[in-house]
Amino acid sequence: NKRRGTSLAAAGASLNVSFFAMLLEADSKSMRSMSGSRRNSGSSLVSSSSASSNLSHLEEDTWILWGRIVNEWEEWRRKKDKLLKELIRKGIPHHFRAIVWQLLGNATDMPVKNQYSELLKMSSPCEKLIRRDIARTYPEHEFFKGQDSLGQEVLFNVMKAYSLVDREVGYCQGSAFIVGLLLMQMPEEEAFCVFVRLMQEYRLRELFKPSMAELGLCIYQFEYLLQEQLPELNVHFRSQSFHTSMYASSWFLTLFLTFLPLPVATRIFDIFMYEGLEIIFRVGLAILQYNQTDLIQLDMEGMSQHFQKVIPHQFDSCPDKLILRAYQVKYNPKRMKKLEKEYTTIKNKEMEEQIEIKRLRTENRLLKQRIETLEKCHPILYTEQFVSNLQTQLEQSRLREAELLGALKEMQDKVLDLEKRSSCLPDENNLATLQEEVKQMKLRELETSQLHLSESPKKNAMNELQDKLMTVRLREAQAQAELREVKLKALQLESQNQIHSKLIGRNDQERSALQDRLQMVANQNKALQAQLNEMKRKQAESDCKSKEEVMAVRLREADSMAAMAELRQKIAELEIQKEEGLIQGQLNHSDSRQYINQLRDQIAELKNEVRQPSPHSHKRALSHIQVSHLSEMLAFMRVANLPWSGHPNKFTSRSDRAMLRQITRNLSYISDSTGLGDHVKCQLS
Repeated sequence: NKRRGTSLAAAGASLNVSFFAMLLEADSKSMRSMSGSRRNSGSSLVSSSSASSNLSHLEEDTWILWGRIVNEWEEWRRKKDKLLKELIRKGIPHHFRAIVWQLLGNATDMPVKNQYSELLKMSSPCEKLIRRDIARTYPEHEFFKGQDSLGQEVLFNVMKAYSLVDREVGYCQGSAFIVGLLLMQMPEEEAFCVFVRLMQEYRLRELFKPSMAELGLCIYQFEYLLQEQLPELNVHFRSQSFHTSMYASSWFLTLFLTFLPLPVATRIFDIFMYEGLEIIFRVGLAILQYNQTDLIQLDMEGMSQHFQKVIPHQFDSCPDKLILRAYQVKYNPKRMKKLEKEYTTIKNKEMEEQIEIKRLRTENRLLKQRIETLEKCHPILYTEQFVSNLQTQLEQSRLREAELLGALKEMQDKVLDLEKRSSCLPDENNLATLQEEVKQMKLRELETSQLHLSESPKKNAMNELQDKLMTVRLREAQAQAELREVKLKALQLESQNQIHSKLIGRNDQERSALQDRLQMVANQNKALQAQLNEMKRKQAESDCKSKEEVMAVRLREADSMAAMAELRQKIAELEIQKEEGLIQGQLNHSDSRQYINQLRDQIAELKNEVRQPSPHSHKRALSHIQVSHLSEMLAFMRVANLPWSGHPNKFTSRSDRAMLRQITRNLSYISDSTGLGDHVKCQLS
């Protein structure tokens, strides 16, 4: 039945669901008939096989239930989703995992399955990387042992096919463990389809991208949950510089397949196929909560050793305990969505800063190249003397600017005064008309002076006043002309002031640009130095991690070698015990046969003595002989481990059982004929 179930699990992915359920029902009927035949096999075996029969009934009910679930899958997903979730959390039976995983991932009928054979004929740029990592995938599992084993070959095929389907991801170390688990349950075509669905629908593709942005998000969310639910442990981790990525990255990338034993990790993978990455967060927090008291007392090295050696084997015998603890952890999907938004905003800012840094680096590189070219063409430039000359020129220009501003202010004051004065004077047009009127008046005065030579002195005084008025008007006209000239000069000074101010502004801009460039170069040098220090620190951490991994691998190899030596020693001891048991059994068989023949001869002699005609004279001697022979037979029965009734079934051969029946009949005859039956039975008891 186990072999039949295994073959059924391997072929179930390619069959229709209804046909699969029909096979399950036939298998369950055969199990019922076999269990019925076992119940009717005999009363002597009922008590010893009661526990196994109960277990077979439980397995039979599980098979029937999961066969019904597979046959009515769509109805169970629509109407009995909660019950299905509970059953999956309790564990999918081994023989049903192939078809149930395909149904959970909706990978039964995928177009990419038809392309699988064509993909294997193509060449992938990731083949060398895949070949290098295949030997490290489940090295202790029988299916993947050996360089040319079937497991390694089909694992290479699936990883190569996916690297051709998704060239952006290609191949990522760690995904081979997930594919290896799928290949333990189903053929390679079905495993390829399920893996494609996992990458597309279960956030694994974002985890395995070269940027690994999804892994950073998972670490960010896990750190928040750790800080919220286990604050003391979180403070201890930070004090010891024990970062979350040092122990939790493999949890998310391999889904605990490299951290926990395979049966426990498979149970977690069952739930992952239904609920997604939520179970990874829950199990991780449950493990930390279970080990909190031990981890707080350890330093960084002790914690790393505890994670490698102690924690993986805590739930070997009871994976249900880990699952129960995992679902006692508080998990809020809405809060996780908010954390995802926060992380995306932080990452966007970091991306903008990185883009700005890249832009500044390129600009800095171009400026350096330009400075180098300028230094080659003009070696005098960019020296200390050149900078000092620029500073002196800048100071002189500032002094000239101050002088020009003072002169400009004085001229503006003069212009205001002149404008006030000119506001009281007539306009230029009125002045021209007045000059014409004065000329006409002078002409009329000449005419009248010729006609009237003898005028009164009053008229002479009027003429003088008119002459004075004309002179004043002429002076005003000259003042206005001078005012126009002053205005022109003021405009020229303003234009010159603007030109000088522009020159000063340009000099200021050039000086500030040079200072900004110098400051920027200094800041970039500091940033580059800080990045170099950070890279050195990361390199040191990676070296330490690699050394720790190498030490851990060596320790595991030493443990495996010691375990192999112990197993070989046990095998040798068992072989020796087996040979000793065979030899002892042969000796016991030969000795018992010889002794039975001797007893047969002695019983024949006793029969002859009993048949003699004078039994009264020999009764006492005969009784002593019988007692001695019966004592010898008693010793034989004790050696043979037989009660007085003498069950013949205890002997292995048919001839021994027949001889024992004959000895029993002879004993009854001798005890009844001599009247010593009670004495013999007392001795035998």
